[in-house]
Amino acid sequence: MFDIVTIGSATRDVFLRGEGFELRQHEDSPTGTEQCFPLGSKIEIRDLVFTTGGGGTNAAVTFARQGLKTACIGSVADDINGKEILEELKKEKVETKFFQKSDSGHTAYSVILIHPNAERTILSYKGEGQSLSAEKVLFKKIKTKWLFLNSLGGSYELLQKAVWWAKENGIKIASNPGGKEL
Repeated sequence: MFDIVTIGSATRDVFLRGEGFELRQHEDSPTGTEQCFPLGSKIEIRDLVFTTGGGGTNAAVTFARQGLKTACIGSVADDINGKEILEELKKEKVETKFFQKSDSGHTAYSVILIHPNAERTILSYKGEGQSLSAEKVLFKKIKTKWLFLNSLGGSYELLQKAVWWAKENGIKIASNPGGKEL
């Protein structure tokens, strides 16, 4: 029996910190400010950190670090980044046996550019992170007290199936929906 099972995105993240990122005010920018660097240039990166990201995995690690017996359901490709995500989750004591794995495509990947003022810009490749299949989630094999739903790649079918399953089994639900679910 798990204390909580998370369902959501799983991403391989690389954080890059450098000095060559310039801020410019631009009225057409959604935030009013843009992070820029000279086209065709080479910018030295001072810090480089690889880690696991994504709403489903981030929440699972947070719960596991609080001492809760945790499982995570996400989708990765059968590539080095997918394997790294699963290994990192196992090190954090998160059960990964319910993960969906694809033989094609690439695991979701984000490059996070960190400006010296600590603001960030994320370059996001959704990849297999958007491929969670409602049919492949083995709800009948899952025993948990709580279900935490995060970004489901806009899969209304998975959202509906998860909520009905939780309701039918007296499982409490918490959610931090992604933009597509909203």
